[in-house]
Amino acid sequence: MSTIDQSGTFNLGGRSVKRLGYGAMQLAGPGVFGPPKDHGAAMAVLREAVASGVNHIDTSDFYGPHVTNQIIREALHPYRDDLTIVTKIGARRGGDGSWMPAFSREELTAAVHDNLRNLGLDVLDVVNLRIMFDVHGPAEGSIEAPLTVLADLQRQGLVRHIGLSNVTSRQITEGRGITEIVCVQNQYNLAHRADDRLIDDLAHEGTAYVPFFPLGGFTPLQSSTLSDVAARLGATPMQVALAWLLRRAENILLIPGTSSVGHLRENLAAAGLVLPDEAVSELNRMADIAA
Repeated sequence: MSTIDQSGTFNLGGRSVKRLGYGAMQLAGPGVFGPPKDHGAAMAVLREAVASGVNHIDTSDFYGPHVTNQIIREALHPYRDDLTIVTKIGARRGGDGSWMPAFSREELTAAVHDNLRNLGLDVLDVVNLRIMFDVHGPAEGSIEAPLTVLADLQRQGLVRHIGLSNVTSRQITEGRGITEIVCVQNQYNLAHRADDRLIDDLAHEGTAYVPFFPLGGFTPLQSSTLSDVAARLGATPMQVALAWLLRRAENILLIPGTSSVGHLRENLAAAGLVLPDEAVSELNRMADIAA
């Protein structure tokens, strides 16, 4: 058994994927805008991920924009049969790199076709609708109009499965009245745990939960507790943070991102890290301190 296999598997859109995957956001330039500084290094990370057993890659055509998907196609196409590529729509980038909602029928339809073209696919495995009522986190509001458009594209055969991103429990319930929701992608990590109850509810229902910013995002997790636990276990703080997430719930699928092969290998090694119960108790208290 390879290290990544120790993460286990979970169902995503009818396919069994390793619980430790890869998020491609950092393959674009600074601020997820423009091309990477080292195109060859970006290609190498993707190829190393798949060679190491990763079969779940998270991306979007608004990363760059277009840049990340084009690199994925160049590095990995034709894709392995067991590779699940998950993308997202619902946002667009301004000329200054800003993030803006893109919810009209025309924008959503164009986004699906952009993802298809730049990834070199005839159908997208899973498309997450990114809700942009508040760019910084979930905010209430009806998602019926944009989700209906995406469900129409699904019926046309362009999308196999649909997920939701940056959403509330109420919006998930509303979404399920329109189409099957196979995954939810919200911010969650050791220090940001607003979705604790939601994760448990989704686990009970057999729905995948995919935390973005599992390592803190643009501001990496910093904690003396995390560092102390890592030192005792002979691991890096980021490996401990990922191992905690894998232990947190069986329906959690991880997509840590990096533009470095070295960091990728460190992240994947977290699948083999066993956290003692006392370490888990210490880490659980980080949420209370952060609050």
